[in-house]
Amino acid sequence: MSHVSARRGAFFMSVAATAWGTGGAAGSLLFQSGGLGPVDVSFWRYLLGAAFLYVTTRLTATAVRRAAVRPAIVRPVVVRPGDVGRRRPSLQWARFDRRLLVVGVGMAVYQTAYFGAIAQSGVAIATVVTMGATPVFTALGGRYLLGERITRTSLAALAAALGGLLLLTGESAFTGESALTGQSTLSGVSAVLSGSVGGGRAAGIVLALVSAAGYAGVTVYSRHHRDDPQRTAMGGFAVAAACLAPFALVDGVLPTGGATPVALLLYLGAVPTALAYGLFFRALTTLNATTVSIISLGEAVGAAVLGVVLFGERLTPMAWCGCALLLAAVVVPAVQAGRTTEKD
Repeated sequence: MSHVSARRGAFFMSVAATAWGTGGAAGSLLFQSGGLGPVDVSFWRYLLGAAFLYVTTRLTATAVRRAAVRPAIVRPVVVRPGDVGRRRPSLQWARFDRRLLVVGVGMAVYQTAYFGAIAQSGVAIATVVTMGATPVFTALGGRYLLGERITRTSLAALAAALGGLLLLTGESAFTGESALTGQSTLSGVSAVLSGSVGGGRAAGIVLALVSAAGYAGVTVYSRHHRDDPQRTAMGGFAVAAACLAPFALVDGVLPTGGATPVALLLYLGAVPTALAYGLFFRALTTLNATTVSIISLGEAVGAAVLGVVLFGERLTPMAWCGCALLLAAVVVPAVQAGRTTEKD
């Protein structure tokens, strides 16, 4: 595994956040046009993500072998008497398999919980709760489980990001009716802020918090072990898909509605999953957990712009201020990472 500089890690994480910003919209469209539920969408996302990464890995390995022009070197193979017919267990692989299991289960939990939150309470509530709680949980986990130091700059960036998120998705952020949820986004977020939520919205908030905790757990755990990013993502996707398969098959997992849901699933598996998570795990090899969680909040800006372009949502001036504040908060840790690279 090649070393990744902090500057490049910040760039990778920024690209991943941008790709993730399109995932919620794709999932919502699948709920509407594909006849799929949260578990079904999560299952297909991870299964296709694993398939895309596997194909990419094989093609890359083939290209590298073809490009390498080296004379063949034949080395003698020494066979000891006790080696015949015996396979030595690898403790490193056993540990790695257990890590993949933890990562995959965590992925299955937080992704399904997020889509469930969208289905129960709408995109706005799911976004503000999940993305607001995630960096807080991650910062606490990084501080008390990994011993990472939270600097004043990081705290300021985190506070600015949360403030921008509230401006973007808060009471006066959106006007009109959301094309995704079929309900007034204004009234939905107002209910969260005032505490007057119904059963569906309350369940959505709980699921959003579960999603945030799961994402934070995977982030802190992966940062601690720093395994091979490509293999972690591919193996984690496979484990997550296997965990979700029994539940997805209960009501039928095949999409309906023609080619559009299939295209959406392929996009969801390729861009917000295979590409984004591959970059995410690579960034975790060089950036601390808190920095990664702050940069990931840039996803909200991409989702908001996508809502304006594709779904006809209108952002108020306050919402645009929230976008600007979020982008500023994301830039701070990215610039810090670049300065760290220059000093090193």
